[in-house]
Amino acid sequence: MSVTIITTGGTIDKIYFDAKNDFHIGQPQAPKILERAGVTLDTPIIPLFRKDSLDMTDEDRALVFETVKNVEGKKIVITDGTDTMAKTGIALKGITGKTIVLMGAMYPAEFRDSDAVFNLGAAVMAAQTLPEGVYIAMNGRVFDPERCVKNIEENRFEEI
Repeated sequence: MSVTIITTGGTIDKIYFDAKNDFHIGQPQAPKILERAGVTLDTPIIPLFRKDSLDMTDEDRALVFETVKNVEGKKIVITDGTDTMAKTGIALKGITGKTIVLMGAMYPAEFRDSDAVFNLGAAVMAAQTLPEGVYIAMNGRVFDPERCVKNIEENRFEEI
């Protein structure tokens, strides 16, 4: 079995530029996370683009849709920014025959206390065990994209 990972950017891939006192989207962190965790599962990586989710457009989501629809694998994890992750998930609802799990991080993967490692692990497991459909894996839970929201004040996803 394999789980294809599609990266789009988001906080998980942010890196800190000290000289500018600013964050930018860097290289996808998913391959490093999986390697450090000793994951032996076949995980092809498709780096689609590097954007903050607030900068994602409907055209970007259409590209994600086409990529997921055309990828050979049936188990897919998408790293996405948390601010518009539910919107991306809803845009993927028309795809059948695949298990699609979106995940992100509240803190960059390079931060020591980041939730990225946990969320990616949860998403990879969810993609292998859930029936076909579109899901969000965040904060130790699995959500329906149409029935969840990011609680900015509490820095977590919640069911609505």
